[in-house]
Amino acid sequence: MTDSDRTPPAPPRKRIGLYVLVPVLALLSVGGYQHFRTYANAAETQKEQEDFVPQVRTMQARKIDTPVELTLPGQTEAFDVANLYPRATGYVAERRVDIGSHVKAGDLLLRIEAPDLDQQLAQAQAQLGQNQAAVQQAEAQVLSAQANTRLANLTKYRETTLARQGWEPEQTADNATANLSVQAAGIANAVAGVAVAQANLKAQQATVDRLSALTAFELVKAPFGGVITARNVDKGDLLTQDSAGGPPMFSIARDDVLRIAVYVPQSSAVGIRDGIETQVTVPEMPGRIFRGRVARSAVALQAASRSMLTEVDVPNPDGILRPGLFVNVAFSIPRQTPAIVVPDAALVFNASGLQVATVDADSRVRFQKVTIYRDFGTTAELRDGLVGGESLVLSPPADLADGSKVQLASPLPQPNAPRRTASR
Repeated sequence: MTDSDRTPPAPPRKRIGLYVLVPVLALLSVGGYQHFRTYANAAETQKEQEDFVPQVRTMQARKIDTPVELTLPGQTEAFDVANLYPRATGYVAERRVDIGSHVKAGDLLLRIEAPDLDQQLAQAQAQLGQNQAAVQQAEAQVLSAQANTRLANLTKYRETTLARQGWEPEQTADNATANLSVQAAGIANAVAGVAVAQANLKAQQATVDRLSALTAFELVKAPFGGVITARNVDKGDLLTQDSAGGPPMFSIARDDVLRIAVYVPQSSAVGIRDGIETQVTVPEMPGRIFRGRVARSAVALQAASRSMLTEVDVPNPDGILRPGLFVNVAFSIPRQTPAIVVPDAALVFNASGLQVATVDADSRVRFQKVTIYRDFGTTAELRDGLVGGESLVLSPPADLADGSKVQLASPLPQPNAPRRTASR
């Protein structure tokens, strides 16, 4: 075999090019297809994002004009309180009441035995009788002086007539005239004596009246109906008149009507009016409600606490309530202007300030600036910004822009009117 027979023939050059070209074309086709699919998916995603309409939850802003329900702590106080001190000096002869005794107006509480005062009254009354007799004596002297004057006048007329006729000397007529003048002066003196006697009588009558009033204080009576809250005397104790510096004999408190002192904050003080109905509850009496009315207020607010003292009168005919109790008083205060209440989830705070996102009739979002008047935790009462009835977006997304179109989910119920409870 020759060398030419052993050497294999060379492959054709066209076949080699074909083997290289086919894989290259396949790879290019696959890459182009993948690039086309990526571009198509990106365009589809961009279109979906451009056409995406977010679904949001909404709730309506509520306009309320019902009274503000406000509960505040208070303390019961007796409607009237009196401390009774002695007005007569003497010993306690009888005591009819003790602490806790219920009395009516005019009931006898204590009797004081004051013999010195009784004797002073008896002496003054005897002196009054003497003054009355002195007045009668002075009046009798006036009558006597008037009679003497009439007699002197007749004597003067007679003596003067006889003297003109020559039957009596002129001296006798002059004496009769002078005597008439003296008797007339006697009438004036007697009348003055009556005035002095009557003045002495009035002065003595005033003394008798004063002592009579003091002796009346020997019987200590209840000034009004109520309960005895303090007793500091007992039978046999010596009492001194006008000893107001020491402890009182009795302290009495009227409890058929109680006052409740409540301090109303500034935010509600402007709505407090006499006659507003209240409900009073006592923690130690569950289930019991006592009704009362606002009776009076201090009008001015205290500078330290910015609150106004208000008193509520509560009838207590059965004496169930007692002075000094801690109670809760629920007010229904009329609103000065209607309030707009929104959920706290609708509030948005960003660089533009405090806003809410409202949804108009075209389902587009409009941001509206608002101002909060009072925040109750889950809801807020606005001062301005809304008029009520607007649909508010709850928890709006961060990328939600003004004018964006949204899809509404089922609206949530309106927020309830807030009920405020304050504690001291």
